[in-house]
Amino acid sequence: MAATASAGAGGMDGKPRTSPKSIKFLFGGLAGLSAGLLRQATYTTTRLGIYTVLFERLTGADGTPPGFLLKALIGMTAGATGAFVGTPAEVALIRMTADGRLPADQRRGYKNVFNALIRITREEGVLTLWRGCIPTMARAVVVNAAQLASYSQSKQFLLDSGYFSDNILCHFCASMISGLVTTAASMPVDIAKTRIQNMRMIDGKPEYKNGLDVLFKVVRYEGFFSLWKGFTPYYARLGPHTVLTFIFLEQMNKAYRRLFLSG
Repeated sequence: MAATASAGAGGMDGKPRTSPKSIKFLFGGLAGLSAGLLRQATYTTTRLGIYTVLFERLTGADGTPPGFLLKALIGMTAGATGAFVGTPAEVALIRMTADGRLPADQRRGYKNVFNALIRITREEGVLTLWRGCIPTMARAVVVNAAQLASYSQSKQFLLDSGYFSDNILCHFCASMISGLVTTAASMPVDIAKTRIQNMRMIDGKPEYKNGLDVLFKVVRYEGFFSLWKGFTPYYARLGPHTVLTFIFLEQMNKAYRRLFLSG
């Protein structure tokens, strides 16, 4: 019995054993870290930079900010451009993360994200770096139109109320509102994207025709609110991400204006 208990807790010698699957998962995740960092550096920097520049260009001479629809259009433009720029890093990220779950003879063995980009270009052609670009851009258009426009609008509303000044508290509240709006807007798109990627073949035909077909079938067979199933954990992830993104963005914009534009 003692030996059995010891083996159940670890090995026959009583020492804990590490599962090979855990090792594969760990190294797969660490291998994709450089790709994840590059994706954020390219995608996030591009979309926030373009949005800030266009927002300031379209602000009136008297300081009147663009209307909500124009903010949404700016967000769509920024999101689509950012997604296009960030797609190569995302392709590398997906492959490098998946490597840890593959048998040894099927792994690509990319050393880092730059090695992955070079090898993909050399072995499969440069256009492979933008495989899946269209659905990625479509999702980014929806997410950024919701996130960037709702943040700007919420911040403007809070400042106009007279209860807030342009400080971290205002940025925090506006970004929390933006996170809610973004979660509500992006979940149906994510459901459609995920189900298309994981769909089965039924009688030799694909389960869904396109993204709209996914949404229609979900509403018809599972109910309208199934489009937002898992809202709370989704927001628990996206909310803090949105808060940190906009607080850091606002502080960096203030530092830039103080250091380079104040003179």
